Amino acid sequence: RYVGSASPELLDTIYAMQRRQAWLRETRLESEAEPLAFVGSARLSDNPAAIGREMRRLLGLEHGWAASARTWTEALSVLRSAVEALGVMAVINGVVANNTHRALNVEEFRGFALSDDYAPLIFVNGADAKSAQMFTLAHELAHLWLGAAGSGVSGFQGIFPTGGEVELFCDKAAAEFLVPEAEIRACWPGVQREAAPFELLARRFKVSPIVVGRRAMDLRLTERQFFFDFYEAYTQQERRKKQASAGGGDFYNNQNTRVGGMFATQVIRAAREGRIGFKEAYELTGLNGGAFQEYAQRLGMELPR
Repeated sequence: RYVGSASPELLDTIYAMQRRQAWLRETRLESEAEPLAFVGSARLSDNPAAIGREMRRLLGLEHGWAASARTWTEALSVLRSAVEALGVMAVINGVVANNTHRALNVEEFRGFALSDDYAPLIFVNGADAKSAQMFTLAHELAHLWLGAAGSGVSGFQGIFPTGGEVELFCDKAAAEFLVPEAEIRACWPGVQREAAPFELLARRFKVSPIVVGRRAMDLRLTERQFFFDFYEAYTQQERRKKQASAGGGDFYNNQNTRVGGMFATQVIRAAREGRIGFKEAYELTGLNGGAFQEYAQRLGMELPR
């Protein structure tokens, strides 16, 4: 919880997301939408694993869903789309708006959740590895299940959460959501004698090998020392690599995660119908003039020129 010490990049990102949330809340209230029942439906006294299973059930994700995705990126996209279908704005961005000169620092935060009964929002730091983004998205979803009591900025440095019982609860719910106990127990005998069991299962569940290893240790499938030796070696290796390949990708494809199709569609429709001015639409989406027009076209929503 970065009180008074947050970077300008994090603060500007939070303010921008709060503006989006306020606008979408008002829009949904005006259309007499129902509040989202799952927001704030969990208590810290609940079993976090049971909440993780409930999250998965509500999102309609079957057993083995991540294994059927060909890549980490595809699995993340499936999960983000399922979260948006639930009515949650799910934003993934590694920079402030579209400003590539203002990168977000993974060391400072990995994500945050802004709870609201009508327009809940999850933000995931896109500068992080795809496998880590999966865990952040699930972790922040658990924050929404806890409601206002669970809102906040998450860093979860290392492997043990430092934010008290709320962070621990969300970690446990996310672990069961992404790596269900029944599934890892069924898979473990087939990989336990391999040289890299955590990496093999990481590819199946589309999460970081650290998440799989921690899960295996917590379920006593592997020795603590084996996991901690792996953890040290893996984090050193990751530090050496340290994303020399921070490629930008296609600008308009990036908007699908930076703005989100669900939110963008609402804003474009409001602008097209004259309910908001184009200046406000540009501010809400972070897209100006021609870029806004082009993105609308890619979403199949022509705008008057």
